[in-house]
Formats: sequence, C-alpha cells, structure tokens
Amino acid sequence: MGDPDLEELGWGPFFSEAWAPFASEDLIPARVVVAHARALRARGAEGEQIAEISGRLRHAARGPADLPVVGDWVALRPRDGGGRTLVHAVLPRRTAFARRAAGEITVQQVLAANIDTVFLVMGLDRDYNPRRIERALVLAWESGAEPVVLLNKADLCDDTEGRRAEIEVVAPGVPVRVIAARGGENLDALAPWLARGRTVALLGSSGVGKSTIVNRLLGEERQRTRAVRESDQRGRHTTTHRELVILPAGGLLLDTPGLREIQLWATEEGLASAFEDVDALAPRCRFRDCDHGSEPGCAVRAAVEAGELPEERLASYHKLRAELRSMEIREDPELQRAEKARWRSIIKSVKVHPKRSR
Repeated sequence: MGDPDLEELGWGPFFSEAWAPFASEDLIPARVVVAHARALRARGAEGEQIAEISGRLRHAARGPADLPVVGDWVALRPRDGGGRTLVHAVLPRRTAFARRAAGEITVQQVLAANIDTVFLVMGLDRDYNPRRIERALVLAWESGAEPVVLLNKADLCDDTEGRRAEIEVVAPGVPVRVIAARGGENLDALAPWLARGRTVALLGSSGVGKSTIVNRLLGEERQRTRAVRESDQRGRHTTTHRELVILPAGGLLLDTPGLREIQLWATEEGLASAFEDVDALAPRCRFRDCDHGSEPGCAVRAAVEAGELPEERLASYHKLRAELRSMEIREDPELQRAEKARWRSIIKSVKVHPKRSR
C-alpha cells in the first residue's frame, strides 16, 4: 500500500480550518497511529515517521489530556539539525473518547481522539452483561462519536434474537449487530461504518473477540488471539497498545487493550443520552429536581411499577449518576465544601433530634 492522502486518514473541513494558524509555518500535518509516553508514530501524506513531543508542548500542557493520543492530528516540525522530528502542536479534537483514570486521583484519561464510530463489543457467552453496555454507552455518547453495539460469538448463543432485543432496550436508538467474528459471520453488516476516511474504535473487555474482529476486517492475522478461560469466559489482553490501522476497504480501525475497569468521565448530558428512555419520562415528574427515588408524583418510578421500564434499568441509572456526582465532587472544591456542609447539617440534625426508641 502506498502513502495515503490526508482524506484517507480522516482529514476533512474541520481539520482544514484548525490548520489555518499553522499554514504559514514550516510544519506538516500528520495523524498519530501509535502513541507512547515520550514519542509517537504519525502518518501523513509523506508516509509514517517517528516523532518526539517537544518540550514546549509538554510544558504548556495542563495535564495528560492535552498531550497527543492515538487518532489526534498533530503539527510536525520536520527533522532539525539533531535529526529529530518534533510534535509542535495538537489540533483541536472533533471527538474524544475519555474515561477517569483508575486510582484515587480524579484525572481524565483520553483513550482516543477523532473517532467517528465506537464499536462496543460484548460476547454472547458468559461475558454477556447488559449493565456493562449501559456504562460504555455513557462514555461513547459523551465522546461525540456514534455508538454501535456488536454482539459477538453468535455461534455460542442459542437465543441471539432474544439477546439482541434485550440490548436494544438498554441502548435505545443505537444500532445493534449480531456477529460471529471467528467464522466471519455477518461482518459485512459493519460496512456502513467502515467507509474511506471514517475512523472506528473497538472497545470491550478482554476475551470478547476484538482482535479476531480486527484480523477479519484486515484479512490477515495482525493481532494475536488467545482462547478464553473456561471458568469465566474471560481472556488475557492480546492487544497491548492502541494502534490506528487502515483497512483494505479504506476505513481506519483503532484496536484498544481490553478495559479492565471503565471509570466514568462524563457529564449529565452523556448520562441522559445513554438513558434516553429515563430522560424522556423525567419532564412528567411532579418536581423538576426529581431524583426518581421516593418522591411523590415520579413518572419514572410509575413507569417501573407499570412494567414499562425495567427495575434493573433504573437501578443502573442511579448507580451511574451517583458515580458522576462523586466524580464532580472530587473535581470541584466548591462542591466538596457544599457536600461536607450538607453532611454536617445531617449529623447535627440527628444529634438534636435523635430517633425515639419504641
């Protein structure tokens, strides 16, 4: 395959406009295909090259989220006297798939940038878990990319249509496709999202078959695959880094290591998009600030009691909303102080008005 043009790599009007400030400088645009802590591989119209992040860019970064990740478009300064190619700047991101980095400190971790579609992959074996899809959808909608759910390993499931229907309930309005990647079954159904210049990211826990999907779409054994454990149908990560690859049909594919822990980094808007059914009921609640708990006149609770909304669905909504609230409090000192004051008031009230023993 020859060197691709910029459009084949995903360049378009958004990035052309963002490039204007760099057009008069001795810089060239390229897209990051692999990123490491100190260096990266970037591909442009002149081919692929290794580049280092400039000290100026690293110093100006407010945090890890400002440094280049796979999928970013960057401005490269060609080799200087020392033979190095430097990353001068990161162009604005059209979309960004991010999560909260694992650990106690609230830090955003951007996994990939400028993704058009996110394939959320889940196995139809014992890995099957609708709650995991709900969590991933919050991140996907927040990213700005279009989510598509892939239910893989159809050959191991006796009720694929039932599973599909169940996921369509927890992912309203999201395309759901059932495939069997190992045998190549129904992979042609993914073609609409794999057009020339379009970028797709594969996300899912280890053992769901992401590497097999990559190999099938590429038409070669590029990624190593391993059998899952019989005990829990999970596997070790066969992909150890994120890499953007060009497919024979012209689309771009980003394979990512399995996510052991999906920590949310999102807003109420991302939650509302993932729980569109709950959000649609909320305006009918008696109180505008209804938490859909025990408040009188709650339309969401009424829908659960009427069998129109699954109880598990609402429970998942409450759990994810609590996580988002907790993240906001950790990130915002004002919210931290307000939360502490609220609990002091509650404790004081309990001391002043203790429960009477019966």
